[in-house]
Order: sequence, then C-alpha cells, then structure tokens
Amino acid sequence: MRKLRTAVVGVGSLGRHHLRWLSQLPQSQLVGLHDIDRTKADRYAQEYGVRSYETLDHLADEAEAVSVVVPTTAHHETASRLIDRGVHCLIEKPVTLSVEQAAALSTSARQRGVRVTVGQIESFNPAVRALRAYKIDPAFIEAHRLAAFDPRGTDVAVVLDLMIHDIDLALMLIDSPVADIQASAVAVVSGQADIANARLTFDNGAVANLTASRISLNPMRKMRIFQRSGYFSLDLARKQADIYQLAGHDDKIDGLRLPLGKSGRDIIYVKKEDDGQDMLAAELDAFLTAVLDDGPVAVPLERATEALRVALQIERIGKQSLTRLPKADPA
Repeated sequence: MRKLRTAVVGVGSLGRHHLRWLSQLPQSQLVGLHDIDRTKADRYAQEYGVRSYETLDHLADEAEAVSVVVPTTAHHETASRLIDRGVHCLIEKPVTLSVEQAAALSTSARQRGVRVTVGQIESFNPAVRALRAYKIDPAFIEAHRLAAFDPRGTDVAVVLDLMIHDIDLALMLIDSPVADIQASAVAVVSGQADIANARLTFDNGAVANLTASRISLNPMRKMRIFQRSGYFSLDLARKQADIYQLAGHDDKIDGLRLPLGKSGRDIIYVKKEDDGQDMLAAELDAFLTAVLDDGPVAVPLERATEALRVALQIERIGKQSLTRLPKADPA
C-alpha cells in the first residue's frame, strides 16, 4: 500500500489527536507539523520523530495531505495556501468564517484537482454509521447537544461551536433543501449566544428541531429521527442506536418482535452498540483513502458550506432575539 506523506497544521488540544492517528494509520507517513507556537511545535516534533516546519510553505513542499486544525479564523488563509500548492486538506469544522470563503476554497480545490473534506466527525459516529443499513426518510428530527462551559470555545457562538454538528447531520439525513429557519438564542456567561434553538423546515415538509447549550451541568448528545414506519434514537455520546421498525408478521427482519395489537404488524427493536472504532481515526482513514483512490470524500465542501450557511443564518436570527431580551439589572 502506498503511503501518503501527511502533516498537521495546528497542534493544540485537537491537533495532537490528529498527530497521533496520522502517525499510526497504515496509509500515512507522518512527515511533520507546523504551529505558530514554535516551542510547542518543536516539542511534538521531537515526540513523534518528525520535522517541525518553520513555515507553511516549507510544510507544503513535503506533505501531500494535511489536517488543518488551526482556529476557525485562520481556516481560509491556511487551507487556501495549501490548496494552491496542490495539497489535499482535511479542515476542521466549521469550514470557514463565511460562505464566501468556503466557496472560494471549493473553486480553488476544483481548479487544483485536490481533495478537500471537512471534519464533521459525527458522520463517523458508530450510532450514525448504523443507519446506513436502513432506508432513512425523516419526517421529524429532534436533537439536543449540551456541553459544560469551556472558555476555549467562546471564540465562536454556540451555533458554530456545537449545533453545526447536528445541522450537518440533518442535512445529510434529509435529502431536501432548507426552506425556512426559525431560531432563538440566549447569552448567559459569554458575550455570544450560549444556548440556541433552531427549527429547520425543508422543502419536502420535514422538520428538524435542534437545541445546543454550552453551559449545561449534564452533557448530552442525542438525536431522535421519526419517519413513517420507523423511529431511530441515537445516543451520540455513548455511540449507540435504538432502532424501532414496523413490519408484517412474515417479514424476515432480525430483532426483538413486539406484536402491535390486531394490526397484523410487529414493532421490531434492534440495539446497535458502539463498535469500538475511534471516530477521528475513521475520519482520517476515509480522507486518506479518498486521496489514494481518487474517490469522493465523506464530507464534501459543498455539504459543509451549506451547513455553514444554515448555521450563520441561525446565528443571525439568534442575535436578533438576544437584542430583544431585557438587560440584566446590575443591582
């Protein structure tokens, strides 16, 4: 198997995990890293026995595929420079700060013939991957993504920090354009929205109701999918899925059967457990495989750009609701 020369740009708390997996995956030959913090970069380069590149251009001279794990404010500039040098990129979410920046990356990637994917890691959650065995046609999706407060995430509002994961999943599961967006938000501990709710209505009539909070005592990442003859309950934190389907008595479907009265039909229940595969490892594996096979990436720029567009619209509407809230009494 040919190995790709890989590297990581940005070795913060998440970038370190990219380093670890790129040093282990069979398709990867980790050659180095780059970070503006030279002391940190040199430390990790020594730990992994690779080169600490002084500049992004020096890294681009050596690497074929790169994880871009810098702050969102630097995604566009960093990825643009790499793409222009013909380097394949995995960009952490959100892809950029604006739809225009994301569109520019897409244009450059097409012109240069490079593969670019976006780190919407929930696509690789075992609970989500379990859905591939079923026909998914949601009528209604409800998602709750609640996290404890972390000052590191306050450079962006909760919509771009957390909710964008569930926006992306809703876009992946509902094969229809978004027709209407309603949203509200509350700022509690930061200067931006810390809690947000959005209701997305799609052209085909499907609805997704999404809630995100980064000031919760009890973390939660859950999604429920309702459709005709089926219900899917995903616990994304535990990486497991509870699946309920309607079927006739004679239908050959494995699972626990519960007769549905005198209807002649059964409810069939199946539980899909965590299969043990690391999500980031699966994401990086899919990226490298797409590059080596010259195939499609798992999360294309176009999908990530639409998720960003929806997220920014939710954020804009949420800001309007913030301005309508009464000011707290300093007394």
